[in-house]
Amino acid sequence: MPTPQRIFVTESKDALRLEYAEGKQHQLRAEYLRVFSPSAEVRGHGKGQEVLQFGQRNVVIGSLQKSGNYAIQITFSDGHNSGIFTWDYLYDLAENYTDYWIGYLGRLHEAGQSRDPDVQVVKLS
Repeated sequence: MPTPQRIFVTESKDALRLEYAEGKQHQLRAEYLRVFSPSAEVRGHGKGQEVLQFGQRNVVIGSLQKSGNYAIQITFSDGHNSGIFTWDYLYDLAENYTDYWIGYLGRLHEAGQSRDPDVQVVKLS
């Protein structure tokens, strides 16, 4: 998988922009990165142990830190910072954005949760 040549946090801190040598670019929203964090807190310690993240619509990127020559660590505005985003994982998130995001929205709906932090959803049936 390609290694980004440059990584930027947008001025509003709501997205990460990845630029690759061949001119390809991806922009990933902070909310998307937060709910798909590779941390054990989000992914669990094995298949079926994932923890659905909700109420993250307004999360922004607080800071980035390089982790070796293969990854970055993102600190989000909610304090979450335990995920190490490898170049391969970031590229996978970018290339499969539509499928992952639709799947996430479906899981939120099934769980009766919301992307908004102050919204409580009540299922009536």
